[in-house]
Amino acid sequence: MENILDKFRMDGQAAVVTGGAGLLGREFSKTLAQAGAGVVVADLNGEAAEAVAVEIRSAGFKAVAAGVNVTDPASVKQLVAATLKEYGRLDALVCSAAMDPKFDPQHAGQNRNNFEDYPVESFRQALDVNLTGLFLCAQAAVIPMLKQDHGSIINICSTYGLVGPDQRIYIKPDQPQQFKPVYYSVTKSGVLGLTRYLATYYAGKNIRANALTPGGVYNNHDELFVHNYSARTVLGRMARKDEMSGAVLFLASDASSYMTGSNLVVDGGWTAW
Repeated sequence: MENILDKFRMDGQAAVVTGGAGLLGREFSKTLAQAGAGVVVADLNGEAAEAVAVEIRSAGFKAVAAGVNVTDPASVKQLVAATLKEYGRLDALVCSAAMDPKFDPQHAGQNRNNFEDYPVESFRQALDVNLTGLFLCAQAAVIPMLKQDHGSIINICSTYGLVGPDQRIYIKPDQPQQFKPVYYSVTKSGVLGLTRYLATYYAGKNIRANALTPGGVYNNHDELFVHNYSARTVLGRMARKDEMSGAVLFLASDASSYMTGSNLVVDGGWTAW
């Protein structure tokens, strides 16, 4: 009898995770390595990416690091070339690199950005990273995937790509109002459109494209923010950083072989209300 767990194995395959040194990217990289893939931890911060790769290798799995600027076509092509040089193939691309305004203690007070006077330069920069970056990464990655007749692209979306931000959860007594900025919803909505385009464009080519939509992940947020966010979810809490790992492995592996052009929502029920 076939073991269903074998479908989640990625032995002999190679995976690239952009934003691989980030809160979720780190978990994605570890998960795919544990499933047997050779992983490329790719990040704008090459030193941070190397630290993640060292951690993975020290646990007995395969990983290398690569510095990458996802907005630079030459840098992205170099990333794919490095992957092919290291592993000889590219089977899964996880696009986790993004500008994402944070509300944890490290970024306190940084999001006082009213829509009425939001800088167009900042909006354009976010489009470049959050959308053009995905476009460039997919464009480069599909070339070896087409030659292999096999590939899976996973684009990381957000609940705010599905519904508008609830700006009430960012209110703090006696402090200026902070906002999740306009670019975040706009670019994350675009992630879904790009994902569906890739899925249908490569119909019949055995290249699948899906989105993963995480809910808010706890990262030492203050008590008031955790309370406000948790009250908006069905499960009544924020996500742990490892709670997206099963979903990304499902999408990257043959466990999701009949799934493309879809969006897997793991948000604790935020969008179910």
